[in-house]
Amino acid sequence: MEKRLKVWVYREGEHPLVHTGPFDNIYSVEGLFIDEMESGKSRFMAHHPDEAHLFLIPISVSNIVNFLYRPLVTYNRDQLQRVVMDYIGVVAEKYPYWNRSQGADHFLVSCHDWAPDISQANPKFYQNFIRVLCNANTSEGFKSQRDASIPEINIPYGELGPTRQNTSLDKGSILAFFAGGSHGHIRKILLEHWKDKDNEVQVHEYLENKEDYFKLMGKAKFCLCPSGYEVASPRVVTAISMGCVPVLISDNYSLPFSDVLDWSKFSVYIPSKKIPEIKTILKEISHSRYLELQKSVTKVHRHFTVHRPAQPYDMLNMVLHSVWLRRLDVLLPS
Repeated sequence: MEKRLKVWVYREGEHPLVHTGPFDNIYSVEGLFIDEMESGKSRFMAHHPDEAHLFLIPISVSNIVNFLYRPLVTYNRDQLQRVVMDYIGVVAEKYPYWNRSQGADHFLVSCHDWAPDISQANPKFYQNFIRVLCNANTSEGFKSQRDASIPEINIPYGELGPTRQNTSLDKGSILAFFAGGSHGHIRKILLEHWKDKDNEVQVHEYLENKEDYFKLMGKAKFCLCPSGYEVASPRVVTAISMGCVPVLISDNYSLPFSDVLDWSKFSVYIPSKKIPEIKTILKEISHSRYLELQKSVTKVHRHFTVHRPAQPYDMLNMVLHSVWLRRLDVLLPS
């Protein structure tokens, strides 16, 4: 990929729905990725579509929702679906690339919760299209053979991600930590069983001092990362940045970069039905096994880090690699 891959970004369309996106908060990956590919600094940028292996549809689902929808008035996905369909219709009529592969070498990147819904209006039309999503829920139509899962990351304004902490391999008295709102059924179960009930498994709905959140993550051996309203959680990347072993509590979640990363080496998976057993499960992990997990967290950190311009093996390049692997399965006409 490093030597061969070229990506063409379609130039049709105008701001704010295309060619830009959010640069901070939990939907930031789509804006950062689009900007990276259009900045002129990416070595993967194609200078002509004929040399491209992949074609980026530079639409921001987050911006579509922000600019076209009236909050609390309508949640109908029609406008979102029409914008994407119309854009693809324009480039498919103007260029030969979509039609020759039926969209199999085209992709869209989005972390917005609604992004999977772009294909609901016409699933057959999108049956080959690569959706690169944070909301990678296999029970809602995400197909790991075609689609690519990417991490959700909460980026503060003016920064590129959580500040990495220098933490000891041998953590203190906090076995596991979580603090957050009761968003979705998995968090409700977690809070019901563990909220403010155990000194070792510290589960809180909210903390009075926001800064303590990161300090507590840094002191904990394991950081609980339950799904919220959707399967992905920005806590996974934050935990890795804090040197804390992420505990994935989710169902039907296709993990990011799992084509090349073995998540069992740097995380623990607990299905939602075993939430009452969290302490027992984590206590059964030996100290030597924990140290192996924590050291691996340190090793994989670079794959969950954003740089601008992107650097080899960082998050933005890992996103491209995930799409590239799916492109390799596509046989284009000669």
